[in-house]
Amino acid sequence: MVNQKKNVLLICPYPIGGAPSQRFRFEQYISFLESNGFNITPKPFIDEKTWELLYKPGLFIQKTLGMLKSFAKRFILLSSIHKYDFVFMHREAMQFGPPIFEFIICKILKKKVLYDFDDAIWLKNHSDSNALLSFTKWYSKVNTICGWVEQIQCGNEYLATYAKQFNSKVTIIPTTIDTIKKHNQLIDFERKSITIGWTGSHSTMHYLDFIVPIINLLEKKYPIRFLVISDRNPNYELNSLEYCEWNKKSEIDDLAKIDIGIMPLKNNQWAEGKCAFKGLQYMSLGIATVMSPVGMNNQLIQHGENGFLAESEEDWILNLTKLIEDNQLRKKIGLAGHQTIQDSYSVEALKNKYLELFNKMSQH
Repeated sequence: MVNQKKNVLLICPYPIGGAPSQRFRFEQYISFLESNGFNITPKPFIDEKTWELLYKPGLFIQKTLGMLKSFAKRFILLSSIHKYDFVFMHREAMQFGPPIFEFIICKILKKKVLYDFDDAIWLKNHSDSNALLSFTKWYSKVNTICGWVEQIQCGNEYLATYAKQFNSKVTIIPTTIDTIKKHNQLIDFERKSITIGWTGSHSTMHYLDFIVPIINLLEKKYPIRFLVISDRNPNYELNSLEYCEWNKKSEIDDLAKIDIGIMPLKNNQWAEGKCAFKGLQYMSLGIATVMSPVGMNNQLIQHGENGFLAESEEDWILNLTKLIEDNQLRKKIGLAGHQTIQDSYSVEALKNKYLELFNKMSQH
């Protein structure tokens, strides 16, 4: 007798394929899970049209109307919850207000929920373009949701420790890289020119404020290029600065132009909750990586072996100088970082752990 597939409702904030948080937390596992007994139905809160407006400044009325439409669709969705064996929820059912839908799903409809988050989303944090919408956020609902759900999965130990205050059933599954279908190439270790690079959204570009004076010093001594891959052109006065607009189709080829990848962070609670995503991307392609010793970066990097950790300005100058001057060191560090991703932070390495959680959730 053929086993019937389990139906899973995937509740997430953004359209499929749109947000890095979703693409690298769970979307790249969907085909694997579907080939192993699960039918997964995604139901994003925000539709494509509203998503395109979300990070543009202003447009408050259009954003609000889009959110209200999404709110109505969530209520309609509740009528079909009974069709699903369990719910997989990333971050929250909707981006504003109290946990209304989570309460209905968990407490009234008694549906089991596997809850996933990859940032310290209980802390106040919003982009400048959405400052007017920030007052509608209900940050404390994370605590409540954690207490209601059947199982939690988090991206790192810091997040898991927080979640365990409210629920003992917590599993750590780090954000991962698909080294077969996506990040499946290595950089050219033999090229002569040196590119120091950073990738990220405009909302995290402020972390570069610390590094710009350091790049300014290095560009006076070495013929380097400083490449910023983002959704917004940076406003830094550097002779070596080059901007590349982020593009999903060319994302990997653009990253592969980088020889030395950087991830500076401020040492605060929000940064503690981050899942080292930039470092994961760099290292998967063999890019020698320098990161601030904050949160999961400390777990990812073995200093001097598969990357470098730099805290002070002197640390950053020293480690970047080493990598600029020594091609063989860049290659050695880059290949060791690549192996780290393959062994511990790739989809291939973690897919069975994901499957175990889904099988556990589907048991009655």
